[in-house]
Amino acid sequence: MKRILLTGRNGQLGWELQRTLAPLGEVIAMDRKKLDLADADAIRKAIRAVRPDVIVNAAGYTAVDQAETETDLAMRVNGQAPGVMGEEAGKLGAQLVHYSTDYVFDGSKDGPYTEEDAPAPLNAYGRSKLAGEQAIRASGCRHLIFRVGWIYGLHGKNFLRTILRLAEQRQELRIVDDQFGAPTWSRLIAEATALALARQRPPEGLHHLASSGHTSWHGFTEAILALSRNLRTREPVLTAIPTRDYPLPALRPQNSRLACDRLARDASIQLPDWHDALGLCLDQ
Repeated sequence: MKRILLTGRNGQLGWELQRTLAPLGEVIAMDRKKLDLADADAIRKAIRAVRPDVIVNAAGYTAVDQAETETDLAMRVNGQAPGVMGEEAGKLGAQLVHYSTDYVFDGSKDGPYTEEDAPAPLNAYGRSKLAGEQAIRASGCRHLIFRVGWIYGLHGKNFLRTILRLAEQRQELRIVDDQFGAPTWSRLIAEATALALARQRPPEGLHHLASSGHTSWHGFTEAILALSRNLRTREPVLTAIPTRDYPLPALRPQNSRLACDRLARDASIQLPDWHDALGLCLDQ
């Protein structure tokens, strides 16, 4: 039976991975209290104690705006820790699964980004995640890096839960309509991860993983409100606004669409349309 070390057990993705990875082996799941990714020595100690066959790193520094002022911490957690995991995985002959982000791109491309497109992050968070990708590759370990984006779910802090909460509190929701991506349910990412690892020859290298189709944050909100009417007591007014009317410390890419053809080719994995998946999620 495989031993699987999972980090970030309490995050929205880690929470789902605990369930989907369980049929594949013994899952040793750790949260930040048990494993602080800002501490390289603690990472080495934990991996050497568990001696896993697979490391699934679902933890990370995800406060995009706060990363603009906590650049060192973001880089330690997102940029350096994955490299330490890669080094330890290489010594054990283990495989490392890691999650990166659409924020490694600047969003200027006209069309979905492929794995061959050159990264050019706009913010400190994106730079730290790109450094993590590079550190894993430099370690020489067997690895599978999934670039994901616009993740939502029923657990943890995310856009879906925020909108459902604000819809009960506010008369109007003003949502950006000029940034585009594919909202992706965390459960589908976890299931795709398990499917990939269950293959006799799991895919390796860099792969994009996102729902099919695309929308704006405003379009996503519109769908959330339409599909959740039976869950709410109020119906707020939804207003579309440009990014310039909602300034934030960290710049966001206008285009976050990810082409997932490589994963479909290498592992026969393709996620459903974002709108269909949202309906399934809210049915839960």
